[in-house]
Parts: sequence; C-alpha cells; structure tokens
Amino acid sequence: MFLAPARLAWLDALRGPAALAVTMHHAGWTFIPDVWAEVDRRIDLGTWGVFVFFLVSGYIIPASLERRGNLRAFWTGRAFRLLPLLLTACCLALLLVLAGVLPLPPGLGDRPWPVVVLGNVTMLQELLNLPSVISVTWTLSYEMAFYLMSVALFAVRQAHRSAGIAVALGLAAVPLGLLLPKASIGGGADLVAALLGLAVVAAIAVTVLGRGGTRTAAAVAGGLLGLALVVLGSRGGTWQGVIILATMFAGTAVYRAEQGTISWRAAGTAVAVVLGCGLFAKDDPAWIPAIVLAFGVFWLAYALRRRTFPRWLARLGVISFSVYLLHPMLLYVLPDLPLFFLVLIPLSFLTYHLIEAPAQRLGKRLMS
Repeated sequence: MFLAPARLAWLDALRGPAALAVTMHHAGWTFIPDVWAEVDRRIDLGTWGVFVFFLVSGYIIPASLERRGNLRAFWTGRAFRLLPLLLTACCLALLLVLAGVLPLPPGLGDRPWPVVVLGNVTMLQELLNLPSVISVTWTLSYEMAFYLMSVALFAVRQAHRSAGIAVALGLAAVPLGLLLPKASIGGGADLVAALLGLAVVAAIAVTVLGRGGTRTAAAVAGGLLGLALVVLGSRGGTWQGVIILATMFAGTAVYRAEQGTISWRAAGTAVAVVLGCGLFAKDDPAWIPAIVLAFGVFWLAYALRRRTFPRWLARLGVISFSVYLLHPMLLYVLPDLPLFFLVLIPLSFLTYHLIEAPAQRLGKRLMS
C-alpha cells in the first residue's frame, strides 16, 4: 500500500514553516541583526528548518520511488520537480550579479565555470567543494546523495533496511567525524570535482537508460558515490554530513513502520540513535535545540497526520521550494522585513504556477 496524495497534507504543513524558518533566519540577520543575534544564540531556526526538510524527504522519497516502481520514472520525476525552478533561479541570480544588484557568490570567480555549472546543475556542488550560485542550495547536495542511495537500495531490493542503515550511519558519524573533521576533496581539485560529477551523471544516465544487470550495477555505483561524497566532501564536516544522511534514513524508517515493513520499535530506535549521535555534531549551543525541535515537530505532525490542517498552511508548503530558492535574492533588493515577506510569498505563488506546476505536469506526461 502506498500513500495517496490526500494523506500527505501533513507533509506540506511541515514544509511551509520549515521554508519560512530558513527564510526568517537569513532575513533576521539581514534586517534586524541585533534582535536576531539574541534569537540565534538560543536556537538556530535555519538548522531547524533544513532538518525538518531532511526528515520530510526521508519519509516521502522512498514512498515516491515505490509508488512509481520504476527507476526511470523516479529520476524523470525528480528532474522535472527540481531542475526547472533551480535553473531559472540560478540564471536570475547570475543576471543580478552581472547587473551589480547581487554580490558575486564566494568563490564563483575562482573556479572554472564548466565545473561550477556541472556542480550546480547536478546539485552536488556542496559535496564537490564547489561554489553555489544560490547559497541555500547546499542542502540539495545531501538530497541528491540520499536519492542515489535510495535508488541503489531499491535496485537491489534492500530498501526495507532503512532503520538499520540509519542506525549504522548515526553510529559511524561520530568516529568518522573525529577522523575526518574537514572535507577531503580539496577546494582547488577541479579535475577531481569534474570527474566525480560526471561519474554521478553517468550512473544516473545508465540507471535511466540501461537494462537488467547494467541498470542495477549503475544504480549501486551511484549509491556508493553518493555515500562517498557525503563522507569525504561534506564542507560542514563529516560528522554533520553523515548525520544529515542518517536523518533522512530515520525519516524513511518512520515510513517503513507505518507501512508495516518494520516494527515501530526498530523505527523508534533508529530515530533515537540518529538524534543522540547528532547532538554534538556541531560546536554551537543553538544546534542542539534546533535538531531536537526538528525531530519533535516531525513526530508531532506525524501523530496529527489524520487531522485537518489549515488550507493556507498546506498551500504554503506547496510553494516552499520557490520560497526557499528565491528568498536569498530578495534580501538584496528589498529594504525592510515586512516588504520582504509581502513580495516573497506572492512571487513564490507566481513561480510555482508558471514554472514548477507546468514542469511537473510535463514530467508526468512523459512518464505515462
């Protein structure tokens, strides 16, 4: 049994506040830095928001993969879900840089542009130590690594092992973080970054276009690449990177328990281990309250999943990707906090209806 869209309103109710939390984190430091410094030293709302996103992705991505039951359909769906708005936003950001409205993103002028484009289009730039055209897209690199690993597990019929994988990653994060505190892929390793990026593209292409054993081998290779990139390329440190990956698999464990594939005890153990191992992944007093609250809010929303959520909250969740991608640019062009949100929300509705929704419909037609 797979989840029907009508039963997923609670996920949209989580996405909206998560996107607003990340947005408010950046807007607070931009428009009211003195006030926000007091908030941020108590809880990092940006971290809270992205961890809610990671838990939501962990829950829904395997469900989406299994609902389609087809690796080609999954990758096609992901491409049409993410790339149209991402490419549009990146092009807009670069135009604003050329116009002098936005500053040049850190490091963007120091690396060969074909490598930077490859990193940002594959959404792996964070794990390849490449500059991001839009700063917040670092989270998409971990999403991509999770997609690659989920596809690999699906291809070899081991997707039900998510709780064990979450526990293994959580427990491994601590010693790996102590042994590999910084990314091993050097900032100037252009050839290495290009080869790794192309290897991921090749693995996805063969998974989509190949058949039988070749497709399975490509999917497994992609999963191993995704895991290796998180372990060796996490710019925030290996401990944080592996905990992020473990968090997504903890979200999957909740989905597995709901479907009856694993026990609730196994899912609860996975969540507890990942949370416990992640508490000290970052030396920041605002980190612990943020991730504890993220896990707590996810559990609360899950417990209330059969309740009716306010329609505006679900609609906000629908446009959350637009809110997430567009807000860093608006920080430079709007003068104050109220106007920032008055422009951001309608603009996000517009980009959703003009770019995201049509692209998703096209992707569905191509998959049918």
